[in-house]
Amino acid sequence: MSRARATAARLVTPRGLPAGDARALALLLDHDEAPLRDPTPAELAAAMAWPAVAPWRRAAQRVAMKAGAIGYAGQSVAAQAGARAALLGDAAPGPPRVLVRVDEFPHAEAHDRPRALGTRQFRQFDELMAEAGVPYMLALTPRPCHHYLDPDAVGDRGLLDEEAEVIRGLDPARVEPALHGLTHRTRFVSPRRRSELCGLDEAALTALLDRAEAELEHATGVRPRAIVPGFNRFDDGQFALLARRYRVVCGGPESVALTGFHPTPCIRGDAVYLPSYPPLYGSAEEVAAGIEELAAARAAVWAPVVLHWGDERDDGWRGLRRALPVIARHARPWAPFIDAVSGTG
Repeated sequence: MSRARATAARLVTPRGLPAGDARALALLLDHDEAPLRDPTPAELAAAMAWPAVAPWRRAAQRVAMKAGAIGYAGQSVAAQAGARAALLGDAAPGPPRVLVRVDEFPHAEAHDRPRALGTRQFRQFDELMAEAGVPYMLALTPRPCHHYLDPDAVGDRGLLDEEAEVIRGLDPARVEPALHGLTHRTRFVSPRRRSELCGLDEAALTALLDRAEAELEHATGVRPRAIVPGFNRFDDGQFALLARRYRVVCGGPESVALTGFHPTPCIRGDAVYLPSYPPLYGSAEEVAAGIEELAAARAAVWAPVVLHWGDERDDGWRGLRRALPVIARHARPWAPFIDAVSGTG
């Protein structure tokens, strides 16, 4: 093993993981699959969060991820596909099971650019997804603000009637709602630290989530079972509170430096932690290429995808239109997944 690979292995190899969690098995196997034998602790570990690591190690994992030394295919897909092979034998290979997440509505710039990123444009996106037959999770922001990248800016608003109407009109069999914070305004100037949640103590975080949930439910009747932290950033110490409130906690590449690299999806505390990593985090065409790689490898794993509809709109929907046939071929609805991994299915 090269020095670089040995270093990468030390950064991601799990140690001392608990075993026997039926929810971890639900992440490895589909609802109609039965293992050939009882899973071993090592096999279940492929779908369980890795032990907490020191902040310097999290930062090193993020650097290694950017350099390509660790990543989704090598450390997540490989482990989960290997566990499936051990438990299912020749029945393990198959198409990927894609879970599509869409950020966000209203768009973070809807307050400032309503003609470019408003309700009409989102309806166009949703129509394309519906026509292609792609179910997805939608991150919802109850109080859009202006200048969301400026922590010193002031001013936000409740959902407009037309925005609330869009949310109420979404087919629950096709679109799973998720909370996207309260306003989506960052508390920090630096692009590397942008977050609405980081730095809040338990009382402040609880108050923010309470208000966000109350406003969203009052305007739309929606009570999300999942959370998508804005900018994919939250403090590692905040995860326990998020996991107590939501069945699924989402993340992304930015989460690694704060909470470490984990397989995806994985059981972490009381929730399923579902970060999305490149190549499944990017433009629609990049995502489609990543899905095709999984399909070619016959890796029948849950594959979390993230799309940003505003970026696809800026492309005139061209890339999205080209990518949708591939995404639609493998996309799964969220509700059965959340029910299965939380023991309610």
